[in-house]
Amino acid sequence: MLKMLIASAAAALALAAAPAAAQNITAPDAVVPENITVQAVQVPGPSLVGNLEGNATTREALVVLPPSYGKDPGRRFPVVYYLHGFAISGRDFYDYMQVPTAVAANAAAGNEFIVVVPDTLTKMGGSMYSSSVTTGDFRNFIAKDLVEFIDSNYRTIATREGRGLAGHSMGGYGTWVVAMTYPEVFDSIWAQSACCVSPRTETVESAKAMAAVPIENVDKAGFGMRAGLASAVAWAPNPNKAPYYVDFPLTDEDSIDPLVIAKWANNSPLAMVASHVGALKSFDGIGLDVGDKDGLVTDDTLIHQELDKFGIAHEWAIYDGDHVNKIGERFANVVLPFFARHLDMQGR
Repeated sequence: MLKMLIASAAAALALAAAPAAAQNITAPDAVVPENITVQAVQVPGPSLVGNLEGNATTREALVVLPPSYGKDPGRRFPVVYYLHGFAISGRDFYDYMQVPTAVAANAAAGNEFIVVVPDTLTKMGGSMYSSSVTTGDFRNFIAKDLVEFIDSNYRTIATREGRGLAGHSMGGYGTWVVAMTYPEVFDSIWAQSACCVSPRTETVESAKAMAAVPIENVDKAGFGMRAGLASAVAWAPNPNKAPYYVDFPLTDEDSIDPLVIAKWANNSPLAMVASHVGALKSFDGIGLDVGDKDGLVTDDTLIHQELDKFGIAHEWAIYDGDHVNKIGERFANVVLPFFARHLDMQGR
């Protein structure tokens, strides 16, 4: 686990724009270069209040500050919001991705960003970055609550042109749906190995198996089943159906419920493209990539083709890799340089 250290008086003076409750952190797993400061902050989430699942409404975010942040108090910085995947916390994702090292390497090349890694872990294993009375409105939390908190407490370039959004796996999915829902907030986006791109379907047998999992056994149900349940409560919530507060895709006659399947499809990035062409064309930059040995390569290729169909400019790559083995390297060497080409980097 990361060790929490209260900021020293000197650091507090140097980083006067940071929120009073912020703590500087060191991490044995994610090396923090000497010229980089990482702070853990608690972000209030009005968008999450009242969620039926009982998920925390105040969420931790790790804020990685570039070298010049403490040295140049008159400068403002672009922000890249980086979304984690399913069944992993924001801290574990930050560790795995070696985010401070990526920020330091890009700063050495002349491109300084603030990178923010929020935690959206839920009782089901992931928010799906969706708007649900069951899980909470995590889509609004990212685009509104989190962005407003960071802009209010750090020296950001607090305009659309100063914000980028990226994520991996479920976070790549979140990048698509958050960006298409709130295009006015972000300038550029990059989805790494996005999951859940195509509309999800079920058979009667698989839907019955999903509905039969006792809520207290969700963690033991296996990764695929847990992800399916998390998607269901995010995409077809029902406040009258405890304990999951969800409509499973089964009718009383044991057939597939087409309305529930339609609700799921309504949350599919691939299905959303056609009705969000204007939003997608408004971005200064769009990027997506996936490894050639990743089981998601077919889905991610489909959304690349859908973007092409509507003439939506984007960068696209299939690289030599699987779902996780190259993502940290590509975040440092591909994703952040992409944002350097598209975001407002001036900050004066």
